[in-house]
Amino acid sequence: MKVILHAGAQCTDDDRLVKGLLRNADLLRQRGVAVPGPGRYRTLLTEVVSELDGAPPAPGARDVVLDEILFDDPESVSRLVLSHENFFCVPKLIFGGGALYRKAEGRLRSLCQLFEGDEIELFLGLRDPASFLPAVFASTPLTGFGEFMNGLDPTAVRWSDLIGRVREAVPQVKITLWCNEDTPLIWGGVLRALAGLPEDIKIVGAFDMLSEVMEPEGMRRFRAYLGEHPTLNEAQKRRVMVAFLGKYAMDEAVEEELDLPGWTVGYVEAMSAAYDADVEDMAGMDGVRVILP
Repeated sequence: MKVILHAGAQCTDDDRLVKGLLRNADLLRQRGVAVPGPGRYRTLLTEVVSELDGAPPAPGARDVVLDEILFDDPESVSRLVLSHENFFCVPKLIFGGGALYRKAEGRLRSLCQLFEGDEIELFLGLRDPASFLPAVFASTPLTGFGEFMNGLDPTAVRWSDLIGRVREAVPQVKITLWCNEDTPLIWGGVLRALAGLPEDIKIVGAFDMLSEVMEPEGMRRFRAYLGEHPTLNEAQKRRVMVAFLGKYAMDEAVEEELDLPGWTVGYVEAMSAAYDADVEDMAGMDGVRVILP
């Protein structure tokens, strides 16, 4: 069995991916893909992995967990998709211990032990630290941004540090990444990647994120264009999306306001440039796939 873990990051998804997959549940079930409701496993998975803390699981632990998670016979499932944005930690602790998601490696090791013999894959949506840090901070009960950062310099935050640590700790775990900023253009591709579907399979909701940033008239014209050109491949569709967004994008939906003391336009632009370079670095890592527009 392949066990697919979508681990956030926080403030990138709001459970839209798992809801999108559940809208295609019948199609996925026919292909041996199980997408259980998050309520069946999030607390359970956190508790089991926390209790293991690097220790080997008890005999039969995997079967017990699968019985709790799945409605279907595990023997009929070839791919299990789990989505849990707080699997590594809750938002207020993402810099606990002085590193981004310090417990990520240990929790993934425990997950690999729990599902020994299965193939584990990690899926992670990234976000520009210039908007990610303020958004996650705002979701915590903390009152001071410095307390949230735990002494770390915001300009030094690199997703590649986390991915490099994970690759070293659990090299058998394949990693798929994408940028939250790109989701309107690649949403269908991300859904298919999670489900293990080929690009030519039609799924419900492939353009949901696009509809949130494009004016209704633009979406109407976009869908009409696709209807008139049914043979377009995914790369061609993305080019069409870019063209329609250029004309029909809703400015208020694609612009973000950042309001932290000392965060000037130049400061934010420098963080964003570093993020772009960081994504390029991760795209060149062994065992890492980055879904790009």
